[in-house]
Amino acid sequence: MAPLGRATILIMSLINQHVLMSGTQYFTDDFAINPYMDSSLAIDTEQATAEHLAIRTAFEAAGIKVEQVPAPANCQDGVYTANWGLVRGETVILSSLPNKRQAEQPFARKALHDLGFKTIDAPFRFSGQGDALPCGDLLFMGTTYRTDPRMHSFVADKLGFRVVSLQTVPSRDQNGVPITNQVTGWPDSFFYDIDLALSVIRPDLIAWCPDAFVPESQTKIRQLDIQKIEVSFEEATKGFACNLVSTGEAVIMSAQAPYLQAAIEAKGIKTITPKIKELAKGGGYIRCVSLTLDN
Repeated sequence: MAPLGRATILIMSLINQHVLMSGTQYFTDDFAINPYMDSSLAIDTEQATAEHLAIRTAFEAAGIKVEQVPAPANCQDGVYTANWGLVRGETVILSSLPNKRQAEQPFARKALHDLGFKTIDAPFRFSGQGDALPCGDLLFMGTTYRTDPRMHSFVADKLGFRVVSLQTVPSRDQNGVPITNQVTGWPDSFFYDIDLALSVIRPDLIAWCPDAFVPESQTKIRQLDIQKIEVSFEEATKGFACNLVSTGEAVIMSAQAPYLQAAIEAKGIKTITPKIKELAKGGGYIRCVSLTLDN
């Protein structure tokens, strides 16, 4: 067999070339469904809209095709399309979201059906791409907080990924007891979705925050035969460092994560850093506002 040429290798490494975005018209944090949200802090919707546009502009500058749909009416988190499902090929497994997000689900179903995808309902709670990150044939999946562990085998069966099951550390009270979110009734974590703790830069390169994961999951990741960049707990939690979108050639990422940015650039990859503040008040960032359609 002839060796692969450089152009072929480059094409194979390109990811996230086609994404789905919605809008910020109904974005609020009225119901604090994750640890980042504080309903006492007002959201500047105009600024959030500007941030959302800046992310879209950065995507398009990186060569990403953006499908834009309206924001689902009266849905505080409808801007976070990453949580609408997980796509592979022509199929999407639709999400099963927390109580305050369930009104998004029929909207997501229609939007993805209209784009030509075969839709499959999740039989258990599932946070879509937010908690399931493709990396070639691998799929990094979170568990316990927003995704039921039974979804791991379901997704592997329906979409054909080799699932790497991972758990992040729980949020704890002052006595060290894991916290249950008072709104959702589900266990909580500052890394409630895995895209806050890990990101795929290329099929052969990930960035991850070791301190975000329980010891067993740290071991799993360390044993993977793949290049890794380590992210500090501070940049992961305060800078949303891991919540990025990479095409394999360019990374659209936080402007508040200088160490990760430098590590990515040292690999010869371009970075684009739109400034995000208001969108973060909902516990989401750059990865969260886009659902990849070309896995």
